[in-house]
Amino acid sequence: MKTRIYTILLLVFTVFSCNFEKPTQFSEEALSETITTLKGDTTTLKNVLANYKGKVVLIDVWASWCRDCIEGMPKVKALQTQFKDVEFVFLSVDRNIAAWKRGLEKYKVKGNHYFINSGQKGEFSDFLNSNWIPRYMVIDKQGNIKLFKATTASDQKIIEAINTSL
Repeated sequence: MKTRIYTILLLVFTVFSCNFEKPTQFSEEALSETITTLKGDTTTLKNVLANYKGKVVLIDVWASWCRDCIEGMPKVKALQTQFKDVEFVFLSVDRNIAAWKRGLEKYKVKGNHYFINSGQKGEFSDFLNSNWIPRYMVIDKQGNIKLFKATTASDQKIIEAINTSL
């Protein structure tokens, strides 16, 4: 009986500990996610991230229909003012490209913009293990994920991750 209880506890611990793992690199599947640029060209997340090699990057996963995303925009704009040397990459999971572009214009979002073609149902979203946006990540100059998960733009961990990456 004790063996069975220990086995169950070990199994539960293993399952839950895997869910809390914070990756330091993107999975190959996430990197192969198809993305559309503002110009309408398609590329992959891997190619997008290569554009920022050697720079600190804050990734903001958002959508124009997401109330929490929009409420976080003023704080993101404050971070942009505070951290001029950081690249701000906005990955939209909007339902379509037209909604994404309307959202960019309506909310006057400044930065580097891309549309994730699969929205919240693709490999990138699976990698994030999240069904909630906004989602903020910090990538250091070596391309490592310094901060895997922040769900509010006011999360102090964002500033800490940027400061230790600069």
